[in-house]
Amino acid sequence: MALHAHALAVGRGGLVLADALQFELANGKCLLLRGPNGVGKSTLLLTLAGIVAPLGGSFALSPAPEDRPLLHYCGHRNAIKPRLSVLENLAFWAALNGPTGTSLAEALQTVGLDELGGLDAGYLSAGQGRRLALARLLVSARPLWLLDEPTAALDSNGHELVGALIDAHLAAGGLVVAATHDPITPTDPNSVETLVMAGLR
Repeated sequence: MALHAHALAVGRGGLVLADALQFELANGKCLLLRGPNGVGKSTLLLTLAGIVAPLGGSFALSPAPEDRPLLHYCGHRNAIKPRLSVLENLAFWAALNGPTGTSLAEALQTVGLDELGGLDAGYLSAGQGRRLALARLLVSARPLWLLDEPTAALDSNGHELVGALIDAHLAAGGLVVAATHDPITPTDPNSVETLVMAGLR
């Protein structure tokens, strides 16, 4: 599977933030979106997710997608219900998105929350909340990950976790598009491409 964009323009409320975007991302590849705040990185992710309509150009997955969910969008907000436990939050997302990936227990262990499953999610630290959001990627298998600041609020170990999660996803033939100000270093540098977005002047 590959993700193509041709002369793509993105923005909100009719205001173009970035245009003439071109890229082709093959399976097993990660595209890092770089650039200062306000140049359209998050808006590009929302556009690729189908949440915001493109303002010009086109993008597509090829070959033509089957009738199944193809992507995860993980925004900068964690979408956690504070009065549900950590495990109940993850179970909710697995039920909503389909339990097609790893088990709940394995996902929590992978992100380092296995001992906190019974804790109300409202008691999690910011970094732990981010780890719980990332666990959603694991319990429902989808080929394309769209990640907005995936390392936000994470410590150095959390940064390594994000790199390891991306590594495993790429090794399985997945695709990743990530907007980030932080360094994300998958093991194979040949698997990473960078799109620097300068915005419109």
